[in-house]
Amino acid sequence: MNSNRREFFQFLAASTVLTPSMRALAQQLAVSHDQPGAIMSAKEALQVMDFEEAARRALPPAHWGYMASGVDDDLTLRANVEAYRHIGLKPRRLVDVSKPDLSTEVFGVRWETPLFICPVGGQRAFHPQGEMATAAAAKAKRHQMILSNVTTYAVEDVAKTLGTPPWQQLYMPLKWAETEKLVKRIEDAGVPVLVWTVDLLAGRNTPTMTRFGRQDTRNCVACHSNGVGTPVPGYRPMYEGLGLEGRYNPPDATWATFDQLKKLTKMKVMLKGIDSGDDAQLAVQHGVDGLIVSNHGGRATETLRATIDCLPEVVEAVRGRIPVFVDGGVRHGTDIYKALASGARGVGIGRPYIWGLSAFGQEGVERVLDILRAELTMTMKQMGTPTVKDISAARLART
Repeated sequence: MNSNRREFFQFLAASTVLTPSMRALAQQLAVSHDQPGAIMSAKEALQVMDFEEAARRALPPAHWGYMASGVDDDLTLRANVEAYRHIGLKPRRLVDVSKPDLSTEVFGVRWETPLFICPVGGQRAFHPQGEMATAAAAKAKRHQMILSNVTTYAVEDVAKTLGTPPWQQLYMPLKWAETEKLVKRIEDAGVPVLVWTVDLLAGRNTPTMTRFGRQDTRNCVACHSNGVGTPVPGYRPMYEGLGLEGRYNPPDATWATFDQLKKLTKMKVMLKGIDSGDDAQLAVQHGVDGLIVSNHGGRATETLRATIDCLPEVVEAVRGRIPVFVDGGVRHGTDIYKALASGARGVGIGRPYIWGLSAFGQEGVERVLDILRAELTMTMKQMGTPTVKDISAARLART
């Protein structure tokens, strides 16, 4: 009976007839009608991981599989999380930590906290309000947001909800003429930073996502043009009018392509998906404005190298000339601390806030951000480093 009720509420949550608030309520009811003891509201969550099971129960199999999948055997996905467990902390005592300050500066802008929201595509697959709910949460909790290029709401609309243009991730179209149109549109929207993701140019293998999709027996033709069990909505407003047929990520892209992109815009241009010192050095030579050490949450290549382990190599290679950010595997405030101590200027989350979004909409995203911020604050105080500037590799014990 519980399964039938959950499916009914999931059907209501996906309805385009109901108001957004009613769809959000249906989403929460879908979560609550399942295993006893699971959280039934965002306020009940004590840790970020409390949201994972709530999200899994709220989502249909194909949508869960899209978000939960890594590549090949999902080993790099797991390595991202596991690696943080092999980095110890060395606290200092009797330091005045009564006034902790989490702020940091990025491109001349003060961030209240180094935690930022990573780009995740197709967010209406997780909640009816999708990126709008995420943007509203980011605004409420004052966090930087990077919007995916395969967003289900256009950057212009997300900017209104966020209160300022987000940073914009770029999946480059196959044809340069289309790239020019897309970048101009992004720049005209007031976006200050363009983040070209370069770790999927050769494609990827996602068997976990495919297996979950096969378990999904829903009729998805209302939202998808390619039928049953499709993981994400087919509408991609950032590519409308470009004649792309959904194709992007040119496999023939080189550093010369980056040079073209850099000359094309006045926006800051960052690269996401760099995980080696050699590429970091080349990026600096070609004038990159910043790097995100990332393996796409273990969804690009089965490298078996966690991003937190790649981070020091990249930081050393750039020698302070540009800011370096990192994402992948962050589940606790201590993880954020370890990344900052390893040289990251900012630390991104993906799956954790999507779990919150899936289960409880904007409130879920806000609770995830609140938990991580509180945990980071406590960690900084316990470590005797009351400001971000005080955090250094001297506080780490790598095993």
